[in-house]
Amino acid sequence: MATVTLKGNKINTIGNLPKNGTSAPNFNLTKNDLSAATLTDYKGKNVVLNIFPSIDTGTCAQSVRQFNQEAAALDNTMVLCISKDLPFAQARFCGAEGINKVEMLSDFKDGNFGTAYGLSFSDGPLAPLHSRAVVVLNKDGKVLYSEQVAEIVDEPNYKAALEALVNA
Repeated sequence: MATVTLKGNKINTIGNLPKNGTSAPNFNLTKNDLSAATLTDYKGKNVVLNIFPSIDTGTCAQSVRQFNQEAAALDNTMVLCISKDLPFAQARFCGAEGINKVEMLSDFKDGNFGTAYGLSFSDGPLAPLHSRAVVVLNKDGKVLYSEQVAEIVDEPNYKAALEALVNA
């Protein structure tokens, strides 16, 4: 279990992020067109998992904008932005913002992603949404970098995540 804060108030997740060097857990998420996406769909590509509570908050929206601009420009790299928002809300946001270099995925159906990655909140006002985190995977699905953002309203360390990709 990881402990993070929401505006200084402690809240817990159900587990811990996968450790660097381990194989990332597979997942079954929903794309904006309601089709399924699994980790194996991205085999052979580097993957950035940008995970957040809700696209309708300023920090979450900024992380999508930032990764759309920076990480998506890297060769052989997919940026997957993951939340429990409905696919319709994710699509609305991307359309309104002109975001087209990241893929939005939803864990709304059963929360299997949040469980497998240990980042669903177990208590507090955001339970059972996802904690803010970034997990970077190499083309073989091994974890190169992970960050559980300690304060939910803070942005992730974009530079460290991108450096993990460049140095892979």
